[in-house]
Amino acid sequence: MTSQKRKAGFMIVGLILAIIITLLISLNIGTMRIAPLDVWKTMIGQGSDQNQLVLFDFRLPRMVIALLIGAGMAISGAILQGVTHNELADPGILGINSGAGFAVVLFIYLTQGNPTSQVFVLPLAALAGAVVAAILIYLISWKNGVSPIRLILVGIGINAAFQALIIVYQLKMDPDNFTQATIWLSGNIAGTDWSYTLALLPWIIILLPITFFKARTLDTLHLGDETAQGLGTAVEKERILLLFIAVALAGASVAVGGAIAFLGLVIPHLARRLVGAGHKQMLITSALLGALLLLAADTIGRNILAPSEIPVGLIVSLVGGIYFIYLLMKS
Repeated sequence: MTSQKRKAGFMIVGLILAIIITLLISLNIGTMRIAPLDVWKTMIGQGSDQNQLVLFDFRLPRMVIALLIGAGMAISGAILQGVTHNELADPGILGINSGAGFAVVLFIYLTQGNPTSQVFVLPLAALAGAVVAAILIYLISWKNGVSPIRLILVGIGINAAFQALIIVYQLKMDPDNFTQATIWLSGNIAGTDWSYTLALLPWIIILLPITFFKARTLDTLHLGDETAQGLGTAVEKERILLLFIAVALAGASVAVGGAIAFLGLVIPHLARRLVGAGHKQMLITSALLGALLLLAADTIGRNILAPSEIPVGLIVSLVGGIYFIYLLMKS
């Protein structure tokens, strides 16, 4: 085993331990604090009814959602950066999140219903919006190929257009749905339950293993189209498949957790710094880092101003924005 692989292995184990520690801390603290021993008793079915309600109905589903969304958004960003050869590629910057968000807002507006009652339909609506956004970006960016700069500029334009459409339809909503859509779009997982987990879980458990399996393909694509073709890779076919996976992960995550910015941009950068550019280790590290960051951000957001809460998207944007500025200053 090379030193790089050994380092990556230690890093992955360390991230798993960090996630477990953060989970335990998150279970203990909150508006109602529960002692570690009481948490353990509740987890094995010997706790009080009140502790069971708090842990199993409120905290655990929210924590699982944070882990799933964090992993999904981070992997989506890693795929986009690998396929486009552009370190600024991100579902938020490229307008994919906005496309998914617009589809969800439009769905809420047309049905005038509570999104929680249609939680299993929302990921499909978000996927449709994300796919439309991705197709528009790809088609408009195409000019004898897709250049990284053109892709980013078109993505920014598409993002602005969808953001404007979101505001238009929000203004047409009744006050209750308007408030709910505004909180959701800021990136918020408060009030989630196990139905949200069940809606998002199939997307994650199917698409993440496929992405890990395609790690060598991403490495090959990174060498350039001509080299990849020379090595026997069906470049366009693989690129379209990987883009669809990235769009689906981002769309499903946005449907459940709202437009959480910077996660797909910053996490792959940090993962490459920690374990190198090889996608096999980098993708696993990105998934764990994304899950850890979002879980930690949610834990901070619901406790720092308790009993009030700060949407997790605002915490991630603050941390991600600072780190992104640091990257720009360094490079």
